Amino acid sequence: MKILVVDDDRLVCQSLRTIIEAQGDIDVIGIGHNGEEAIALYRQLKPDVLLMDIRMEVMTGLEAAAVILAADQTARILFLTTFLDDEYIIKALKLGAKGYIIKQDFESIVPSLRAVQIGQSVFGQDIVTKIPGLINQLEHREADRFDLSDKELELIDRVAQGLSNREIAESLYLSEGTVRNRISVILEKLNLRDRTQLAIFFYKNLA
Repeated sequence: MKILVVDDDRLVCQSLRTIIEAQGDIDVIGIGHNGEEAIALYRQLKPDVLLMDIRMEVMTGLEAAAVILAADQTARILFLTTFLDDEYIIKALKLGAKGYIIKQDFESIVPSLRAVQIGQSVFGQDIVTKIPGLINQLEHREADRFDLSDKELELIDRVAQGLSNREIAESLYLSEGTVRNRISVILEKLNLRDRTQLAIFFYKNLA
């Protein structure tokens, strides 16, 4: 397995190389110290996994990940940081990072790299306990951005599940006419043509 390590602390980089290469079957093929170097090295070296810090000068790890993933959606990026910052975790989830682990939990680094390399997502235990609440925050932020109420979100969710107006009416204790009218209002608000577009909107922006 080929690993690219990017961290602005040079001592941390060397420590990570020592920990990782002690396995024998994992090679650190490159080391960078900021987001710009991460982008350049990723393009040049094509690692199996990019192990990257978040807070770095010149360009952050999150900014670099956005550029890398825009060009290569298959990129496996594992964030390694000292910060349990909710904003960072939300951004990492939205970007499509494969994992987010804490530097202090050094014993989890190699197992996390192996998991990410085979396509799994990895989040440290401290982060796993936060994720349900963070996803809820994320959904409401997106809902706020589109000026959607909780009741409208419920209705859109059921449309996305493929339920008919009658089924939606029964599940929300509404009349079919009310459901039909509310869907029309939502379509107009979001400038969408039909239920299919509404379902696509849900999975692209709210799921």
